[in-house]
Amino acid sequence: MEYQASDNIRAKKSLGQHFLTSVDIARAVVSAGKVTADDTVLEIGPGKGMLTRELLSTGAHVIAIEKDSECIPYLYTEFDSHIQSGQLKVIEGDVRQYTPDKTPYKLIANIPYYITGEIIRTFLEREQKPSTISLLVQKEVAERIARSKKESLLSLSVKAYGAPKYIKTVKAGSFFPKPGVDSAILAIYDISGDFFADIDEKEFFTMLHTAFGEKRKQIGKTLRNLIPEEKLPIDRTTRPEDVSLSTWKEILLLMHK
Repeated sequence: MEYQASDNIRAKKSLGQHFLTSVDIARAVVSAGKVTADDTVLEIGPGKGMLTRELLSTGAHVIAIEKDSECIPYLYTEFDSHIQSGQLKVIEGDVRQYTPDKTPYKLIANIPYYITGEIIRTFLEREQKPSTISLLVQKEVAERIARSKKESLLSLSVKAYGAPKYIKTVKAGSFFPKPGVDSAILAIYDISGDFFADIDEKEFFTMLHTAFGEKRKQIGKTLRNLIPEEKLPIDRTTRPEDVSLSTWKEILLLMHK
């Protein structure tokens, strides 16, 4: 089943909008987020409300943040009864400036490709983190985070906070307008800050940025100003993309010995 995006709301390139039109994919995103009636869900960029509709059908409380002012009247009309009942709250604004309260929540969204990494890092690094994230992202990004044997700054950033999983591929035809590439549902489970219980979070990411700033070089060279080569727990010729999360943590701990 599919809905055609309304003619009176045009997708804006400046916002990276591609409205989801597939009900089946919307349901798959919500299912990947394991949303129940007991949950509070933060939805980014509801647009025409395809995901919003499925989220509300679970009975969950939904906070939808939409930057496009043209979509706001539509959302208020389409979901008037849910807004009146208090199940749905629509906020006009940029989610990057939104600070969640202390209520546990899940993050479910179809986000613009160009801010994918920023959105993921922003919410994982916040003090009040979501318990679960389920997103529609570019297929290549989802593969890089959850499937690739090579690490990246983004994949390591995600794995430091939770367990990423590639749920399924989503064809470009599931959106309007149709993007130039396929997407995928990416879920991140068991999110917490436990990885940083015995190391400094800021120092850890400074180390990663230093190493990946010259990712084609050997780790012995990229980290030469941070740790002596003889202290490295792996071969000095190893490249950053071949170093596991646990080894990065070991390297940081060795810097202080």
